[in-house]
Amino acid sequence: MAKKSKGPQSKKIKKISIYLALIIFAIINAYPIIWMAINSFKSEKEFATNQFGFPKKFVLENYTAAWDIANLGVLFKNSIFITVTATVITVIIGALASYFLSRFEFRMSKWIYGFFIFGLLIPIHATLVPMFILMKNLGLLNTPITLIFPYIAFHLPITIFILTSFMKGFPKDIEESAIMDGCGIFRIFRSIILPMSRPALATVVILNFIYNWNEFSFALVLINDPNLQTLPLGLANFAGQFTTNYGAQMSGLTMSLIPIVIFYILFEKNIVKGMTAGAVKG
Repeated sequence: MAKKSKGPQSKKIKKISIYLALIIFAIINAYPIIWMAINSFKSEKEFATNQFGFPKKFVLENYTAAWDIANLGVLFKNSIFITVTATVITVIIGALASYFLSRFEFRMSKWIYGFFIFGLLIPIHATLVPMFILMKNLGLLNTPITLIFPYIAFHLPITIFILTSFMKGFPKDIEESAIMDGCGIFRIFRSIILPMSRPALATVVILNFIYNWNEFSFALVLINDPNLQTLPLGLANFAGQFTTNYGAQMSGLTMSLIPIVIFYILFEKNIVKGMTAGAVKG
């Protein structure tokens, strides 16, 4: 006797199970952020007695207090300058290097690519002391551009890895047609390769931006001047100095999270596509 087909029913159960697991995973990850945002509107007294409920009265003064006490205006300006500058330079250099490594065959190309990939294996925090000594000898400690150099250096490997893997999947016919039309190498790169690499570029941009925005270790070691500190370092000092004002602390953390959320929303349509394409091609 032939067994009844359970295809549609099993697929439905599998789909429901996947969605249920994803919902639970999303709740687990989103809960601390929601909890932080809710508690940012509570007074100190209410925070001590009711940490897991909604605020009875929204205390908007926590945000103004956090902005003034932690000097968030300066911290935001420093973080935006360093993050945007390092991200733009990293992506430009990474895109150019990936273009030549993926589209041209030349001597030592595989060794150069392997050299960049080897950078993924280096533990970043093991270089803190050598980086401090190097920056000190170069006279770059406590300057507005101090953090830009390590951010670029340690993000080029993953940037080149993703972009090279993505660009290798482009057919050669595109470039051959462009050359026949009189386009040069850099014209092809600017007008053809970059637009086609938009999903992968979005991926590396958001990865670089998020890491640079949240990076703490290099900022702690290389920056001592309060006027040059970035948000993670400034908020850490704020939390240690004003341990009783939890509402202001939560407000400062919430405000520092807003640019990341906005940035991710702008690029979220391309990030998954870029990551999967970069993992499959090449």
